[in-house]
Amino acid sequence: MNPTIALFRDETSKETAECGDGIIFALSPYFNIKIFTIEQCVPETFQGVDLIAFPGGVGDSDDYYELFLRKRANAVADFVQRGGAFLGICVGAYWAGYYYFDILDGIDAVQYIRQPTADIRKSYNTAAKVIWNGNPERMFFRDGCTFTGDLSKAEIVSTYANGEPMCIIQGKIGLMGACPDSLESWYTDNHVKPYWHQGQHHKLLVDFVNKLLRL
Repeated sequence: MNPTIALFRDETSKETAECGDGIIFALSPYFNIKIFTIEQCVPETFQGVDLIAFPGGVGDSDDYYELFLRKRANAVADFVQRGGAFLGICVGAYWAGYYYFDILDGIDAVQYIRQPTADIRKSYNTAAKVIWNGNPERMFFRDGCTFTGDLSKAEIVSTYANGEPMCIIQGKIGLMGACPDSLESWYTDNHVKPYWHQGQHHKLLVDFVNKLLRL
């Protein structure tokens, strides 16, 4: 039986509701996808679930405070504490950090574009230069995070052009600032069109989730 992923769907707008479409497209052939909304963020929803996934978003990471009241946040944190896996992409990766779900040990997620040596200095759709498992890629990016703190407590799967971590695994928590779940429809701007990955980044995401679940 395929593992089950509970995927958060933010229905505050049509745009935010569509943010998980890339995850569904990439992962649904290999995993059971169970969509949940903010009202369904309760422990009962996560029974029989192997991994909770939080995709990127249209707004700011601080939209979290409008969505996740204490009991809802605790449902996620308790799931992870009991051994459940967590996947965060872009905004979803920020939410693993200290000021949000607070599920990381000694590490926090911070804005990459604010780092002194970042090669991307503003928030816009682009294709970030990354190294993923030793291989160079150009991966869709819009104001995603990097990670600071005691990085010896995590496996670094991918780095940005400046060498700072783009994607990490800590225990069964997998986080990334760029978007391997990106769809061709995201590559509308002329400067990113040439970097459409033809679905190759979806394969990277599948392998990454399998690794989180130790499959």
